[in-house]
Amino acid sequence: MPQMQFPIFPDGVTLITQELAFKKENNRVMYFNGSMPIFIHDANDIRAFKMITSQFCVNGSCKLVEVARAFSVAEVSVKRAVKLYRNEGPAGFFKKKKARKETVLTKEVLAKAQALLNQDILPKEIAVTLKIKPDTLRKAMSSGRLQKVEKKLSRA
Repeated sequence: MPQMQFPIFPDGVTLITQELAFKKENNRVMYFNGSMPIFIHDANDIRAFKMITSQFCVNGSCKLVEVARAFSVAEVSVKRAVKLYRNEGPAGFFKKKKARKETVLTKEVLAKAQALLNQDILPKEIAVTLKIKPDTLRKAMSSGRLQKVEKKLSRA
């Protein structure tokens, strides 16, 4: 009958599960399955950390809770990383982030919008004229970048 071999870990490791452990040394994090190292990354490489811990969870090597406890991170961040791993695979952690679009309300557009507001034109009409979203114009007005001119009441 085969004899079961207990995992033997190197000194100074922190257990994630009975089979998985990690050790931080010389600004590097090493992951072990028993005495065999299975992955290494820089201590400040968050993307690699999220990728490998997500892989452990998806493969069934450990649970989300065990990762959260072992590394003192929020469970929800581990859940997000696992979702990303399931949807996009390891490459999802290393793809370039989408850059924000250019600002719509440039100085010129703000000047035109303010001039139209001064002429007592409705914000909806200004948005159509300048080809911007009405909500963008509303936010600029609420933040104080544009001022709506108050109507003066005349006495008769």
